Amino acid sequence: MDIIFLGLVIFLFCLAIFDLTVGVSNDAVNFLTSAVGTRAATFRTIIIVASVGIFLGAAMSNGMMDVARHGIFRPENLSFYDVIAIFMAVMVTDIILLDLFNSLGMPTSTTVSLVFELLGATFVVALFKIAEPANSLAIGDLLNTEKALSVILGIFLSVAIAFIFGTIVQFHTRLVFTFQYKSKLKWKIAIFGGIASTALVYFMLLKGIKDLSFMTDSLKAWIDENTALILTGSFVFFTLLMEVLHLCKVNVLKVIVLMGTFALAMAFAGNDLVNFIGVPLTSLSSYQDFVATGSGDIHGFMMRSLNSPASTPLYFLVGAGAIMVVSLATSKKARQVTQTTVGLSTKSEGDEMFGSSRLGRSIVRSSLGVSTWILANTPDKVKSWIDKRLDTTVTEEEDGAAFDLIRGSVNLILAGMLIALGTSLKLPLSTTFVTFMVAMGTSLADRAWGRESAVFRITGVISVIGGWFITAGVAFLGAGIIVCLMHLGGVPVMVAGGIISLIVLMKSNIRFRNKKKEESGDTLFQTILSTENAADVWPLLRIYINEKQKMFLTFIAHIYSDITDGFADNNIKLLSRAQKALIAEINILKGQRRKLTLCMRRVAPATAFEKSTWFHLSNNMAMEMTYSLRRINEACKEHVDNNFRPLPEEFRESFADVCSSIVTLLKDSEKVIDENNPETIDTLRDRAEVIKNRLRLLTRGVYTLLNNGDTGNITVAYVYLNVLQESQEFITSLRKMLRAAGKLNLAPSSYRSFSKFATVSQPANT
Repeated sequence: MDIIFLGLVIFLFCLAIFDLTVGVSNDAVNFLTSAVGTRAATFRTIIIVASVGIFLGAAMSNGMMDVARHGIFRPENLSFYDVIAIFMAVMVTDIILLDLFNSLGMPTSTTVSLVFELLGATFVVALFKIAEPANSLAIGDLLNTEKALSVILGIFLSVAIAFIFGTIVQFHTRLVFTFQYKSKLKWKIAIFGGIASTALVYFMLLKGIKDLSFMTDSLKAWIDENTALILTGSFVFFTLLMEVLHLCKVNVLKVIVLMGTFALAMAFAGNDLVNFIGVPLTSLSSYQDFVATGSGDIHGFMMRSLNSPASTPLYFLVGAGAIMVVSLATSKKARQVTQTTVGLSTKSEGDEMFGSSRLGRSIVRSSLGVSTWILANTPDKVKSWIDKRLDTTVTEEEDGAAFDLIRGSVNLILAGMLIALGTSLKLPLSTTFVTFMVAMGTSLADRAWGRESAVFRITGVISVIGGWFITAGVAFLGAGIIVCLMHLGGVPVMVAGGIISLIVLMKSNIRFRNKKKEESGDTLFQTILSTENAADVWPLLRIYINEKQKMFLTFIAHIYSDITDGFADNNIKLLSRAQKALIAEINILKGQRRKLTLCMRRVAPATAFEKSTWFHLSNNMAMEMTYSLRRINEACKEHVDNNFRPLPEEFRESFADVCSSIVTLLKDSEKVIDENNPETIDTLRDRAEVIKNRLRLLTRGVYTLLNNGDTGNITVAYVYLNVLQESQEFITSLRKMLRAAGKLNLAPSSYRSFSKFATVSQPANT
């Protein structure tokens, strides 16, 4: 039996390696976002700096291991078997949950997942223990409810605290430096650097160093007694150092951002390492205690030893740090998750990752009302002074940066301070919660959320926060269900659960790679945005537009065929599938329209003026065709779903024939999109007109049926009439799209007649 449980402990360590890989992919957003978003250094340099911080943070994380030992449950009332079952359920659930969120590109919280997995698994085990006939324990004797409550409150309160502090600190920092900070640093940068560096020294060293193994009680006491002296000396030293660096033409803000990246990576490892290896290390400690007693009773041996403080060997911590660094440097998912926070923080109206939601629109509407009231009751001189200090039109960030170095510095320093404070209090604060909400608060204070982007940003924040709460619920339920199965099924179910989690993880990675391949076409979009010469933008954009149009026509032909076949054959599955696909396609078209509009702004002014009409016409017609199909599908689906009479036989043949002609026309249109041949386009438009005439004739046949008073077929006749009329509108939109495609493919004409308009157009490089 000892050998079996040793195998389970080793298996837990194997799962922990995967968990470290998955967890770092998720939590890379915590310490990379600001450095990447500000372009403070190359990605390689940022990774190196973060790696050093991770190693040091891992060495300081020993004290946090107590959370996994006795922070959530009371080990003195749990047997060795109970503890191993809980830990297996936690690890299996954690891997599956975190990898799912990473694949979706959503930053979730490893701390939330760990805490609620421990809670869920322990709660179910506690129910089993309480249900035993000879039991005299209550739920409070098995769950450490007081500690668990403090951890949960600390996690969720950090959301509000981080957002409020981020907004307030960034607002006042921006008032001091303004957006034209490069020309107004002088002595300010030295004081700012001194304060930032001193804060990092206090929270990273004075708070974190106390848990290091070489720290003696006398040394800790000396640090406590001389804290004020250490901080004063640090402030003076770093202030002078920053001023010297500034005089030597060193970009002090980049230094601060890299220091903050280092500090935040160290805080992340010190605070969150318990989330990844705390459970395996505790299981190893439990196994060693169980073997040392020699009792052999897995159900009777109680884990009182876990109440003692953790003493983790340094080589475990350094090894975990090494795995985290390798995962960070090689994970593509880490970059995807980082893009989510960068995208929600950027000042530009780029490719928004999230659509709008009803709640997001309500919040924006309410916020505008509050903002209007505040402005109406603020003195004009104060408003004028604040507007002058917060003039976003003169911002000075690095080339290609999402935001400037001032905001990046505040993001890192403030998040690092809050996380390290939580670590010093032995509270496993969610680094994801803190860093994300600090970034959102600073971006709000910097007026990065304009009227055109606010609803998308707020929807994104709601989506991410909602994901955290979903994480809590799914972690609790998932771990509870899995530990229930393991408790009932024994060791075989434990092993099977671990194997299943590894299989799910491998399949998820395969899906992620396939998804990235599918999205590789958008590299052309990034190329267009990075093209500096405005004259080179239109040829690239024309290729991009054509590719999207061909994809749309292929999709729309398939959906039209599904809808008409579903109506004619009473196939509800085809109609339901088409309904979901059309809803998704509308969101895709909205996203593409935002992307293409951004690209059009970079086209040479004269070309943009000539092509913009056809560009917008093409987009609008694609949307109209989608809405036409959606209206057709709704009527057909309701009819078929209610099991009403099918389409009469006298209409079937002619209807199938015209539908086949429409699908063929769509496929032929997709084939000639790239052709720069107006005659081919005109031929297709003529074919479309012929099909419209055929649809009109079929419509007259329906009118004849209705006029004859055939009440038995009146319901299906109305649906059929709707299909024919909407199909006519569908063909009309297709003809307009083809015309627009032909105009877009033609080479730009002489631009002399547009010169007067070009002078008022916005330059492409602004």
